[in-house]
Amino acid sequence: MAYTHQCIASLARLSLASATRPTTTSTIPRYLAPSVVQSRWKSAGTQAMQAKEREKEKLKKKRKQNRFKDYKHAVPSKEEQYSLCDAMRYLRAAEVGRPPKSVTYEVSLKVRTLKNSPVLRNRIRLPYPVKNDTRIAVICKENSGAMAEARAAGAVAFGEESLFEMIRKNSSNLPFNRLICHSDSEPALKKANLGRILGPKGLMPSLKTNTITRSVKALMHEMVGAENYRERIGAIRMPIGNIQFTPKMLAENVKALIAAIKENITVLEDRVSKDLIEVVLTSTNGPGFPLNGGFSSTDEKVLPAHLSTAM
Repeated sequence: MAYTHQCIASLARLSLASATRPTTTSTIPRYLAPSVVQSRWKSAGTQAMQAKEREKEKLKKKRKQNRFKDYKHAVPSKEEQYSLCDAMRYLRAAEVGRPPKSVTYEVSLKVRTLKNSPVLRNRIRLPYPVKNDTRIAVICKENSGAMAEARAAGAVAFGEESLFEMIRKNSSNLPFNRLICHSDSEPALKKANLGRILGPKGLMPSLKTNTITRSVKALMHEMVGAENYRERIGAIRMPIGNIQFTPKMLAENVKALIAAIKENITVLEDRVSKDLIEVVLTSTNGPGFPLNGGFSSTDEKVLPAHLSTAM
């Protein structure tokens, strides 16, 4: 009886054990096996192919390094270029029906430059001023010679503490659109902490903007009718004339601005490389026209005199 139980237990263990499958070696040729089974190797190629691959990798690395150093839009446009009279003709047509005093010609000068490089900024007195509503305030010591010069030159406000107090009280409606500071009052200006009010308005005097001086009279004379320009994102944009300007007046203003910017570029050439690559003329509501440097119209029937009459 005990022997019978042992036999039954042995048979139970055999039935629970996993069956072993027979192993057979594959006889399928390698070239007939599926592509998933096959292992693939990249061909080394010839020496010429290897050199070409290395050049591609170098070029890709260089492009990655220079990707964000230049401004993408600072390249000459592929559009047709126009003479000054042709551009004025089309812009005047685009502004028909609008009040002439509210319409100005504007110029955009594209500059090829690196990001985070020194920017072009200065003040220029155009041969034919665009705006004549310059109102200047002067920060100077009370009852000083600079205050007498400011009063005689027609400053709308002057002084030190009295002027600071007026700026704080009327920060949203200042009676001036230009602010200069005498060198002796520079410490008082820093102590007044007016940067939060004057900075966003572009009125904070500084040496960079050439608005801190020892000669108030000379600087005021220079600023009347002058325009400030500054390079932003690889371009300089500023008004260049009223829509009622004649072609000759507009041409002289454009030439003066280009000459001033080229002079600025020459001053900075030791520190950074900059190139003036394109000049685009537009108006308040009109499109932009790249200029080719010419003056006369391509249509012989359109003379500069036709563009000199009031709209």
